[in-house]
Amino acid sequence: MALLLNLLWILFGGFWMAVGWTIAGVIMAVTIVGLPWAKAAFTIAAYTLLPFGQKAVSREQYFGREDVGTGPLGLLGNIVWFVLAGWWLALGHLVTAVLCAVTIVGIPFAWAHLKLAGIALWPIGKVIVPA
Repeated sequence: MALLLNLLWILFGGFWMAVGWTIAGVIMAVTIVGLPWAKAAFTIAAYTLLPFGQKAVSREQYFGREDVGTGPLGLLGNIVWFVLAGWWLALGHLVTAVLCAVTIVGIPFAWAHLKLAGIALWPIGKVIVPA
């Protein structure tokens, strides 16, 4: 079932949003200073391409301990991410969610885009795990 949903997802905006995440990752990687954000962007780009059968959770909850990305430095990293790329990726997911929600068939995909919009605003400290 996840395979079918992922194939339909690619048609309902998943591919273009994954490209957006990849572009954000490349821009961050080119700056060298943005390498920590680039890793997060590439991880979430892969998740954005095939989100069904996976979920994003806090690393602190998943591993049961705090690390650099879930502590104060992660908070600072998320603020920097929000200013540089998070808001426009979230906006892309919101626009795509509205377009998907117009049709009854697209409502599950709209919901997935809304979840990804939240991740786009605050990605540092997240890990992608099987659902």
